[in-house]
Amino acid sequence: MAERVQLTTKEILEKDFKTAIRGYNQEEVDQFLDIVIQDYEALQNEIERLTQENQRLKGGQNGKTRVRQTQAATANVNYDVLKRLSNLEKAVFGNKYAD
Repeated sequence: MAERVQLTTKEILEKDFKTAIRGYNQEEVDQFLDIVIQDYEALQNEIERLTQENQRLKGGQNGKTRVRQTQAATANVNYDVLKRLSNLEKAVFGNKYAD
């Protein structure tokens, strides 16, 4: 099961940190959060792209399976027709012609 995403890019962008006497440099934190937001958006876009590709491939896989099943059924019908034709030739022309 996929893990739930806890933060959105908007939540990261709007996050305020309390300042303390010896707190972090606010500009450095903001620059770092900007990078985190960009990476986060890129990952979300990649997840969406892969999800769509996965759905597309699953749809294609089902189509290929149906084609294979149809081909197998056709091969069975062709085999049955050839077998009947062979039996008919034996009946009409005798074993001499069929061998």
